[in-house]
Amino acid sequence: MSVPQWLPAWTRAEGVERVRALFATTFHDDSETGPVDGTADGVWSAPGRVNIIGEHTDYNEGLCLPTALPHRTYVALEKRDDDVVRIASAQTDEPWTARLTDIHAGGTVEGWGAYVAGVAWALREAGYPVGGFDAVVDSCVPFGASLSSSAAIECAFAVALSDVFGLGLTGDDTGRTVLVDAARRAENDIAGAPTGGLDQSASMLCAEDQALLLDFRAGLAPADFAQHVPFDLATAGLNLLVIDSRAPHQLVDGQYADRRAACDTAAGYLGVQSLREIGLADLDAALTRLTEVDVEDSLRRRVRHVVTETARTAELAELVRGGLGADGVPDEAAAARAGALMNASHASLRDDYEVTVPETDLAVDASLAAGAIGARMTGGGFGGSTIALVRADQVEPVAEAVAAAFADAGFTAPAFLAAPPSAAAGRDA
Repeated sequence: MSVPQWLPAWTRAEGVERVRALFATTFHDDSETGPVDGTADGVWSAPGRVNIIGEHTDYNEGLCLPTALPHRTYVALEKRDDDVVRIASAQTDEPWTARLTDIHAGGTVEGWGAYVAGVAWALREAGYPVGGFDAVVDSCVPFGASLSSSAAIECAFAVALSDVFGLGLTGDDTGRTVLVDAARRAENDIAGAPTGGLDQSASMLCAEDQALLLDFRAGLAPADFAQHVPFDLATAGLNLLVIDSRAPHQLVDGQYADRRAACDTAAGYLGVQSLREIGLADLDAALTRLTEVDVEDSLRRRVRHVVTETARTAELAELVRGGLGADGVPDEAAAARAGALMNASHASLRDDYEVTVPETDLAVDASLAAGAIGARMTGGGFGGSTIALVRADQVEPVAEAVAAAFADAGFTAPAFLAAPPSAAAGRDA
């Protein structure tokens, strides 16, 4: 029997202790650029995210339904009196240093520090008085698992910079959407990953025991853009099992950008600002129009995925809002429909959007064969993770079945995460 490998989240106290200790050993009074005493101004953290449904819809002004993971990235930071950024990570051997005045969109910012310095750059571009800082990072968000490890870094630094430079942007969703935009710009313009804002929004705006319904139509007020939806799975006798397939996940290798460009091209052919303007009732006519202009069939399939995925997300959000069960017992009809929507989402991502890989397909198939109510790829795809909606007493059997299936296929052993909906980015100490 294959034994599942579980990746537990740190407690908040453990995360704080880790980065405080790392800061003390990294920054001390023999610094070449000025004395520091090894004590940070504070500790902040931000979660990774898991998307229940709504994939590749954010950059099409569609709907998404994420929750925050209990797995978080922790930052200890001290502001400086100049524009120098010095950062170190427990996950890398080499520290990273730059000057904020040397960072600009379209420039060459190499290394993982682009995600950090990019947030400071974006806030400065928006007119906020952000200067240099010394900081360290440690994280239990799995890297490369399509669980938004990069957004967790960006958002942890965003709340830290808001606090230490007195920007006052963390107190409500209006301010936090400013930080979301800064984190997104860091990823798009400095790190070079063309993401649509889902990951940063989830990390900055989610809440415990809540899913977050995000509506990416242009120009919406924060209250209409992000709506909290109760998502207490334990009360429904259910769990959300996250499976890291260990198939490498990258958003800067061109595939993600190709999908986004295809959607923009299709919208142009259809004469709409975004594919959100195409509803289910309009889908057949839109596909016929694309046939008439003789586009490749793949373009039609991309449109079909986006339109149907937005409709699935709206329906699943309403199911979640109504509750999937009570007193530890699932509502069988509601849970079955939720599972069916998740399954349809995965099929669409596999066949129409073509972003799954053999490992994620196997994780979904093995989960369902072992009794999961529903399963799907989560995140941008081309590797990464899947999720499975399972009854509370079926978590271990489903994990064991998936681990065995990977062993039989000769794949690298997957890892498993428990994913109760958790808190957004904020200050820890």
